[in-house]
Amino acid sequence: MRIIIQPSARAAAIEAAALIAAALDAKPDLVIGLPTGRTAVPMYRALAALHRAGRASFRDATSFNLDEFIGIPATHPGSYRSFMTRPLFRHVDLPAERAYVLNGLARQPRDAAAAFEAAIETAGGLDIAVVGLGANGHIGFNEPSRALSARTHVVKLHASTRRANAALFGGDWHRVPTSALSMGMATILGARRVVLLATGRHKAAIVTRALGGAITTRVPGSLLQTHPNCVVVLDREAARGLAARISRA
Repeated sequence: MRIIIQPSARAAAIEAAALIAAALDAKPDLVIGLPTGRTAVPMYRALAALHRAGRASFRDATSFNLDEFIGIPATHPGSYRSFMTRPLFRHVDLPAERAYVLNGLARQPRDAAAAFEAAIETAGGLDIAVVGLGANGHIGFNEPSRALSARTHVVKLHASTRRANAALFGGDWHRVPTSALSMGMATILGARRVVLLATGRHKAAIVTRALGGAITTRVPGSLLQTHPNCVVVLDREAARGLAARISRA
């Protein structure tokens, strides 16, 4: 695991965007897993800026979003499809037909999950999975549990996760859907490279547990310790609890 610590959240976002741009340059037909959440927004804005500058093209790439709420349409302002459109999709040249986001209104969510997995397999698997880290340790919507689903699946959201998404629903966490579809941890860990972006003092405790603690399904992010090619990008605030033995760049 390579850990990069930047002085600010903005610098960390720019670093993560630069890693993605470099991967696109090396492999224009990159297959990439994309996260949502507030931490990702500055990274997406940085990617959009790189695209405007002619330094990042998604023209031949394929993206798969990690998760989506169940029970709301893609046009809902709280949907993750809408979330991705605002800072990224509308600003880059990623073809709409290759920007995969799970269907929250699917009549059979489990069938939608299976179709999503099949699409990832058809694309050749993920070259990079870019992930965030929830305050309770979740990756995507893989919530802490005694056991985790390996592949894309239906998940019941914890109250803390719904509260964290309240801003997408007018600030009222009770309006946040109670369930979602999420890419499974085996699918994420099957990516040839994983990039974790985490920023802010409020993430320091869980970053320390996930990167320096026991590997456990109670902290899904800790499973990243098992990946052979994982890059972690943090700001100083998120990294403040890490042991001094962790290398810095």
